[in-house]
Amino acid sequence: MHSVILAQTDTTVGFLSQDATKLAAIKERDPSKPFIQSFDSLRSYTKIGGRVPHRFKNSLRRAKSRTFVINNRAIRIVAEGEHHDLLKQHGWLYSTSANAKEQCFERGFAIEHADIVIEDARGLFEGKSSTIYKINNIRRKQLR
Repeated sequence: MHSVILAQTDTTVGFLSQDATKLAAIKERDPSKPFIQSFDSLRSYTKIGGRVPHRFKNSLRRAKSRTFVINNRAIRIVAEGEHHDLLKQHGWLYSTSANAKEQCFERGFAIEHADIVIEDARGLFEGKSSTIYKINNIRRKQLR
């Protein structure tokens, strides 16, 4: 059974887990709507069968605060920092903001719904969401 972790990600405070159904229940979200998958490296993504168009591999490796949609799958590569260290322990985790549906971050709600709380020197704060790009073999299009 996978736990729900509350931690500061590289962008904002988030719920993290390898169980998407738990995250969907917390967020009161349609379970068929996919979550972002965060990886500690591009290699971890390719190990589970992920493919990246050759022309965008370096963009993914070097991206900071960016999410990429590839074949309708949203992924993030977190290459450094405290969030990277957490991902390295698991290889990958589903990620979503730690707030109630369509609400701002509320510490009490977040702690109540998490199995594990990890608070480092940065604390827990609502930051700016990542930029989202959709990529295919030919081009990159900004979605958010």
